[in-house]
Amino acid sequence: MRLSPCGTRQMLKWILTLVVAIFLLGIIGPHLARFIRFGKLPGDFGFRLRGRNYTFPVASTIIFSLLLWLISRLI
Repeated sequence: MRLSPCGTRQMLKWILTLVVAIFLLGIIGPHLARFIRFGKLPGDFGFRLRGRNYTFPVASTIIFSLLLWLISRLI
């Protein structure tokens, strides 16, 4: 299956957009974590094993997904 030059260009735009978004989230994420308290809501699980803290932010992930879904529906 060959992609047309236009399809390849479109795919490269999406890949570039994803890379930039992941990069920005990696930079901004730790700073936002101070204010949002991601991973510390009721329903988020955490435990300590061998001196390291592990968290499973189940409730935070659901709330974040709902917010993103609402934003996407409004746009």
